Amino acid sequence: QLKLVESGGGLVQPGGSLRLSCVASGFTLDNYAIGWFRQAPGKGREGVACMSSSGGSRNYGDSVKGRFTISRDIDKNTVYLQMNSLKPEDTALYYCAAGEGLFRICVSSEYDHWGQGTQVTVAP
Repeated sequence: QLKLVESGGGLVQPGGSLRLSCVASGFTLDNYAIGWFRQAPGKGREGVACMSSSGGSRNYGDSVKGRFTISRDIDKNTVYLQMNSLKPEDTALYYCAAGEGLFRICVSSEYDHWGQGTQVTVAP
């Protein structure tokens, strides 16, 4: 059974950093494109960062470019999202998602498997 479990969310002050983790089970990361998405109250699900199954292609949403970094540890079957210089507008529920194959564009409809999400709140 394919499963994704996120962790690492929490409350952080503006300008601070967090690292989210997403542990995958039931499949291997080198066969699936992986994405981080977020959803704030009253808003749609936004693509934050996505990576191809080879790891060679990484794409970021405009609002997080230069601040967030997606990475993975194949041995641990885990994907990370390093978030720096956090802003109040980054507050959202963050999801990890997977789509089979080499590459998926960073929109939520392209991903088939989802975790339960982890809350990130950026506030003084």
